[in-house]
Amino acid sequence: MIAPNPADIPFGPWAPRPVSWLEMSIYFGGALVVAALGTWWILKNSGQVGLDTPDHRRKLHEKAIPRLGGGPIFLAVGLACLVAGYIGGLGWSRWLPVAVCNALIFSVGFADDLKPLGAKVKLIGQVGTALVLYSLGVSIDMLSNPFGEGSIMLGWWSLPLTVFWLVSIPNIINLIDGMDGLAGGFGLFLCLTLAFIGYHGNQPDVLVVSLAMAGALAGFLIFNLPPAKIFLGDGGAYLIGFFIASVSLFTSNKGSVIGALLVIIMALGVPILDTLFAIIRRAMRGVPIFNADAEHIHHRLILLGFSKGRALAALYSVCLALSLVGLSVLFTKGVALPVAGAFLLLLALGTARYLGYVRSWSNFRVQIDEVLERRRKREFFRAYGRVLDFEVEHCENLEGFAKQFNHGLKRMGLDVSAQTGSIPETLLLTDGRRCLVHRPKDGIETSEWHLRLDVLLPVLERCLEKWGALPPGVEQTESIPTSDPSSQPTA
Repeated sequence: MIAPNPADIPFGPWAPRPVSWLEMSIYFGGALVVAALGTWWILKNSGQVGLDTPDHRRKLHEKAIPRLGGGPIFLAVGLACLVAGYIGGLGWSRWLPVAVCNALIFSVGFADDLKPLGAKVKLIGQVGTALVLYSLGVSIDMLSNPFGEGSIMLGWWSLPLTVFWLVSIPNIINLIDGMDGLAGGFGLFLCLTLAFIGYHGNQPDVLVVSLAMAGALAGFLIFNLPPAKIFLGDGGAYLIGFFIASVSLFTSNKGSVIGALLVIIMALGVPILDTLFAIIRRAMRGVPIFNADAEHIHHRLILLGFSKGRALAALYSVCLALSLVGLSVLFTKGVALPVAGAFLLLLALGTARYLGYVRSWSNFRVQIDEVLERRRKREFFRAYGRVLDFEVEHCENLEGFAKQFNHGLKRMGLDVSAQTGSIPETLLLTDGRRCLVHRPKDGIETSEWHLRLDVLLPVLERCLEKWGALPPGVEQTESIPTSDPSSQPTA
């Protein structure tokens, strides 16, 4: 076994040694037991903190569910790494920057699970953590040629590329965390892939920490598979993603991206495609990229008639297949890369067609025109929402605003009272009030109407702030208790 050059090690000596199958089993099994017991304890002692409340739009679970699953995973991995470092003799000093930054990114997500921080604050936390890790010497300094000898020095590009890698992977994992067992299962496959890379590359420390994370995720999945009793939350999703991104930098020589990182990119094929589809979909519709919706790959599979279990099994199978494709790139030293790239391209095109993102390639232009027309309609709703928001400031009393509000609703094709053939829609305010408005039955998808109707939420909130009441005629249903602003529906 060849140890790394000491000059490449940011902190202290490193003394690698072989890891037996018994030790592998102990690290995996120990992390599994700790994570399972920790998750069980949270379920037994969960109160009103960190709950994910259903909104009957995207979040369709029947009752509030804890989303603090990242805590037991963090605890299990931390204990396993301490044991490996102090008792197992694998060395720990070079992992100190990675350990510190994984703790930081977990803290950002876990704080958001307890009390929502907002997208901007979380992004600042993610970028800040990536910059800390970069400053501690963990970076991508060169791009190696996967087909042979030679490499390209990145120079000042090293910083943005490293930060992009460390920020994008956690967000990709978080994006797919919308179905029971999906993000945790993908993380399990990816960590096992990292463990195999560590074993193949004679890097026992990479092998051990990856097995520990895989074991922790396996213990958590006991309670997260459909129907889930607990969710990962942002803390768990960020931890999994940052762990994969940071540990993958240790699977190659310091600062170089070779086949090992390509394996991770290949294995992340499904969430990367899901992210790409979401960005294109939201950009064309004219909604913020970070706005959540119910049109991810797993949502589409369920609409096609898959049960949650079958959809999860199908996605697990694709993830496993892509992991093997990625490993083929590593084993062939890049020879299989063109084949793997062609496979991913065909997968993207086939997925877009099968899931209905593209109804027909021959009529693709027609579909684009329909999307753009809906975008113009949504912009009209958004503009009228701004007008109503200004009317709250302009009107002296609630009765005067009610006239403007009802006029605005009619211009949008809505009404506060039921009409023949109309469909009721619920708007959930932050204080738990449920308000009803009625829309026409026009064949447009419910998710599209949700995007339009959300412009009314800030208007109604402003009414409550200014007058302490809603416009007369707005029908209200029974309030539900909510201390979690993240339960606010987003489309």
